[in-house]
Amino acid sequence: MGAGSTVFVKNVLTDTMLCPSLQNAEFTLYDIDATRLEDSYLLISSINQQANEGRATVKTFLGESERREALRDADFVINAIQVGGYEPSTVIDFEIPKKYGLRQTIGDTLGIGGIMRGLRTIRVMKDFARDMEEVCPNAWLLNYTNPMAIITGYMQRYTKVKTVGLCHSVQACVPNLLKKLEMTEDAASCEYHIAGINHMAWLLDINDGNGHDLYPEIRRRAKAKNAAGPHNDMVRFDYIDKLGYYCTESSEHNAEYNPLYIKPGRPDLIEKFNIPLDEYPRRCVAQIQNWQKQRNQLMSGETLTFKRSHEYASRIMEAIVTGKPYVIGGNVINHGLISNLPADACVEVTCLVDRNGITPCRMGTLPLQLAAMNCSNIYPQLLTIEAAHTGCRQTVYQAAMLDPVTAATLSTDEIVAMCDELIAAHEAAGIPVF
Repeated sequence: MGAGSTVFVKNVLTDTMLCPSLQNAEFTLYDIDATRLEDSYLLISSINQQANEGRATVKTFLGESERREALRDADFVINAIQVGGYEPSTVIDFEIPKKYGLRQTIGDTLGIGGIMRGLRTIRVMKDFARDMEEVCPNAWLLNYTNPMAIITGYMQRYTKVKTVGLCHSVQACVPNLLKKLEMTEDAASCEYHIAGINHMAWLLDINDGNGHDLYPEIRRRAKAKNAAGPHNDMVRFDYIDKLGYYCTESSEHNAEYNPLYIKPGRPDLIEKFNIPLDEYPRRCVAQIQNWQKQRNQLMSGETLTFKRSHEYASRIMEAIVTGKPYVIGGNVINHGLISNLPADACVEVTCLVDRNGITPCRMGTLPLQLAAMNCSNIYPQLLTIEAAHTGCRQTVYQAAMLDPVTAATLSTDEIVAMCDELIAAHEAAGIPVF
């Protein structure tokens, strides 16, 4: 679903074709953009021939009228849609709040941008869920679409679709941290635990594989690096110094998940922590500008490689099909997995995958300050899910009022006016949120 995301589809389906147990699978590519869908089909068909000796079957399905057939009898459904795209929706998400003095960096997880993105995406996911419940009721939905906790949490609470949320920030967290701190000699053997919520899951402990705690040295080096001058991970290194722990997603993301770094009238903090305001729109523009070049490179085979990536999707499918167990970081409903977070929160925890499906592991209690940071994000997420379920505009206002950066910047009346303007703009652009 969202197969026009050609680079992502290339990685996930190449991974799948490199699994002996999945090489003869039937792949159905679904999108609403005919050109992007055809590009993906040509690319995946080429990979199938080059890396898989043509064993797989690849089919395409275009638009809502063909969606049910794309899903029919599926064993696994991979979701990678972006409702509204850069234009009109991302532009609306950033430009209207900016009129009110509210600044964002990414806007795909929380903040007013994440709330609006969640609402308009759930509107589409409701249709996906109805189709899946009817034509592939036993399928697993592997969700990669942001806002992860909002989309996954909605699907798990209000549909019958078996769903897990997946993000590569978990498996990238420790290698990237050790590389930035020049501790790569510990990367291969280290052991660690991660738990929390998507994009704010915490590296709770880390040792070198022989029981030697690496956190004291990590804390020392992180503080020294921040003191040495600007770099691109200053917010998370400040987390290490002030909260005691590192988290999974980037500093540009985490700068907008709390009111500590983006404050009205405090440009000094933006400079001090090297925070890239309006970062996601810049990425979108660059991606659009580079798309034709990337397309030509992919179609010519110039950048094709046949090595499994670190994405979880193919390994989940392989583990369920073969019964060979695999461990992932997955997004699931809490139900006591993290004892000091709300039971109905969507949390990111260790999960065992095997023939029985995806079984989350109990992670215990988070340090209090980390649970508090998570909860400041969880309640706006839960309110957004409720707003999407009920269609209640008042609940949208409440979600925005409890968002940390929005609440620190605007009054309640300003938040209501901004939400109304955002909802109206999306409706006028043909991308309603309800």
